[in-house]
Amino acid sequence: MFTGEQKVLLASIVVIYFIFLFVLSLYMNRKTKTYDDYNVAGRTVSVFPLILTFVGTGVGGATLLGYMENGFSMGMGQQWIHITMFFAVILLVSFFLKRIRQLGEEHHMVTIGDYTALRYGEKARIPTVISFLFSYCAMTGMQFVAIASILNLTIGLNMTLGILIGWALLTVKTYLGGLKAVIWQDVIHGTILTLGVILLFFTVLKFSGSWQSISATATAANEGDMLNVFNITTNEIMIYLLTLAFYQFIRQDVWQRIWAAKNLKTARNGYWISMIIAVALGAIIVAIGVYSRYGLGLENADPALIYYSVIEHVFPFSLVVVMIIVLMAAVISSADSFFVAGSSSIVNDIIKPNVKDPDNTKMLLYSKLSVLIVSAIALVLALAIPGLVNLMVTGTAMSVSALLAPVVFGMFWKRVTQIAGIASMWGGLLVAVIWQILGHPFDVHPILVGLPVSIVTLLVVTMFTKQQPQNGSSTVQTNVG
Repeated sequence: MFTGEQKVLLASIVVIYFIFLFVLSLYMNRKTKTYDDYNVAGRTVSVFPLILTFVGTGVGGATLLGYMENGFSMGMGQQWIHITMFFAVILLVSFFLKRIRQLGEEHHMVTIGDYTALRYGEKARIPTVISFLFSYCAMTGMQFVAIASILNLTIGLNMTLGILIGWALLTVKTYLGGLKAVIWQDVIHGTILTLGVILLFFTVLKFSGSWQSISATATAANEGDMLNVFNITTNEIMIYLLTLAFYQFIRQDVWQRIWAAKNLKTARNGYWISMIIAVALGAIIVAIGVYSRYGLGLENADPALIYYSVIEHVFPFSLVVVMIIVLMAAVISSADSFFVAGSSSIVNDIIKPNVKDPDNTKMLLYSKLSVLIVSAIALVLALAIPGLVNLMVTGTAMSVSALLAPVVFGMFWKRVTQIAGIASMWGGLLVAVIWQILGHPFDVHPILVGLPVSIVTLLVVTMFTKQQPQNGSSTVQTNVG
């Protein structure tokens, strides 16, 4: 795909970019003084960096590579990923965001585990943490896979070695900076990503010709349905709705950024604007995959490498270099965000409740060590589960199965009892995990089993139990320091 000389140049760009990020992380590390700095960016983030960090986190390497691959292989029906996502965004802004912000301010929350502990008692932290480790380790792992694909194309490394290198580089960078560094790096990543995807889209449109010619090409290949947004099964739509879309309600990286904003107005505006941008970018990426097949004539290209085939087809090499940087920005902006979200669960919900005198110095160290734990789990998942979108859907299914019902019902229905919430978490999580291990019996996705079990368990147990009085053990801990 690239000549030896071009590979050397691309490899140099990759190295230089990572060195730049390491230097920036070291600089931000000196400014990260407290536990809140590392996990919720000091709760002082203004609207512009908030928008860009939401965009950078929402549109990652798996989005750019995986969604484009899905568009190329499965057609416009994959736009339902973004239709269902936008539906979830509207619901979150309308009904959840203000409540999430108020709870975070009132109880100085760092993780969703703080909320489940407040609502259902301290025992709720454990299933919450386990659920998030499934999702965030999976989503972190898929960024290792994305880095590996970059290294495979630029310097010819095999995928396994590339995953190991991506793991090492992203782990060290995230270990140094925490969420404060992540957000300010996302100002760079989010800008590069947004402009790069828009540039690629309009360039592909220019090279593809009219919609009539694209339609004619697809029809001639007996693949006209690939251009139809309804070229998708109801089962697939439901899976996207219940995993990638409804996961937005319990995304810890989203809750943390809502709490990181300097006020409620900033949080609402930042999330709303960023999600419009992120959903639009995702839809554009799927469309590029479809256009590349029927407009650019790349139907024989390897679907897993379609991003690289497209940029090489429409751009001179100088702009190919730019688009590799765009891809790196997408990968890194998501990976470090997922790292921090997962590690925050470990340090805040497992380590902190068991530490005497949790001062800032001690908890800051534990926060960094928790990044290493997340990285190890994510590495195993990246090596074990092939496919970027498959990895993402698998991880989010575990979290939604366990947490969606307890969080949503608990936030708006006072009648839900503590024992019902905890039983619902464990029931949904265990059933989803077992179903995944069994290989999706009857071709039924784990989310279609785990979530109903969680909901039914919550409702039935609530009917037959009474709410326990709140006590000191069932309230969230205050800030350290």
